[in-house]
Amino acid sequence: MIVGVDEAGRGPLAGPVVAAAVVLCKPRPTGLGDSKVLSAARRAELEGVIKRRCQWGVGVVDVAAIDSLNIFGATMLAMTLAVQDLCAKVGCDPLEVLVDGNLTPQGRRAEWRWPARAIVKGDAKEPCISAASIIAKEHRDRMMRAAALDHPHYGWERNAGYGTSEHLEALRRYGPTPLHRRSFAPVAQLEMPI
Repeated sequence: MIVGVDEAGRGPLAGPVVAAAVVLCKPRPTGLGDSKVLSAARRAELEGVIKRRCQWGVGVVDVAAIDSLNIFGATMLAMTLAVQDLCAKVGCDPLEVLVDGNLTPQGRRAEWRWPARAIVKGDAKEPCISAASIIAKEHRDRMMRAAALDHPHYGWERNAGYGTSEHLEALRRYGPTPLHRRSFAPVAQLEMPI
């Protein structure tokens, strides 16, 4: 069992970091690729296929943990939680975990117990990582669209919490919400409204 792992949400100013772990089915879904280059419609379509036919798990790390651990530590935790979720669903451990990027949680999270290999630009090279990229991005985007209903000024349904000019202007005008990452410079440097 080879597992692909990727995350979504390292760079935004608001919201959680989400990781997904996927074991591809045979035959694997066609058209897999880096979630950032797929259209929203294609991503949504592929997410449905992956979730119906493949094995998958998700790990979500909230803003409080991001601010406490730092974004790198939170990302390593989210990846660990995603693989734990997948293992609980399938009832066994993977032979290897392929992780998008240049570092893995191996040796960085005490709970990580699986052989792992980092692959730079793995979301474009390894189909199982591409599938994880799609699951993580779709999951996180849904969370941010839901959060936008409670915090409508920031445009999260469009920017997913990233520091767009619209989001930064709303931050200056309305101040941060509980979903903003206080440890990120654009939020930390704001003068808080009285």
